[in-house]
Amino acid sequence: MPGPSTAAGLILVGGHESAAGSRLSPLCEGGPAFRAVGVGRDLAAAVTEALARTNGPVCVLPMTLGRDPRLIADTARTLRWLSGPDSGGRIALTEPFGTPSHLIGWLRAAAGRGVGDRPEDTAVLVTAPAAGPFEDAELFHVARLARQYRTHRWVEVAFEGGDPDVAEGVERCRRLGARQVVLLPAAFGPPPDVPGSEHGGPLLTRRAITGVLQARVTVARERLAHGENGIAAGLDAEHGHGFPHSHGPQAVPPRPDGPAPAPAQGHAHTHAHTHAHRH
Repeated sequence: MPGPSTAAGLILVGGHESAAGSRLSPLCEGGPAFRAVGVGRDLAAAVTEALARTNGPVCVLPMTLGRDPRLIADTARTLRWLSGPDSGGRIALTEPFGTPSHLIGWLRAAAGRGVGDRPEDTAVLVTAPAAGPFEDAELFHVARLARQYRTHRWVEVAFEGGDPDVAEGVERCRRLGARQVVLLPAAFGPPPDVPGSEHGGPLLTRRAITGVLQARVTVARERLAHGENGIAAGLDAEHGHGFPHSHGPQAVPPRPDGPAPAPAQGHAHTHAHTHAHRH
């Protein structure tokens, strides 16, 4: 587990996967982090306090499991504002906690632990708090890949406060023929209690979470020592997220007393709904 100096300089920032950081509070109660907050003013206040409490680096870690690129970009925007001369070059934005590829692997492992000795009769219901349409669609994609090469027959998706909700998801699993429905969270914190289902345990153990945090902080500190605080890269985290769009050629205005303008300069391409994965 990271030592006290690490805890004093580690801030966790959460979005829809952790109820704006509130589900991360156990990691700050004698744990590896100093504060767990949402983006905006709470993050700014936590960074300011951490800078005053420690002489070392202050690392801010976006606690996304891979479905919240906006969290990374919003965090970077706040840190860009804070990382002026008064910060002493001590603020670092770490890599996010996880990517969709990590989430797929974690769900596979958790499903293997949670389905028991009757995988052919068991449905795994992956749950998470509802977010936006693209974030929710990403979870269906993740769940389908988590199902691949596993022995359990069904992997379905449901959302806390979304469509389908968790009770509807359990009912769907029953109608498909599942005798047992195991809930697995693709988020921080446990899934809700729903009749006709059982919890499959946490996505990650406390020890595993701490190990990931320590790895992210170690890399961020090494990069900061070489002058790279991660903020510029974080600002671009949302690129390619959302509705596809195209950039048409940029018109070159004619010169009234010169030759005809050159052909339009620019680029034309489409950004699909993809994420860049950095490990």
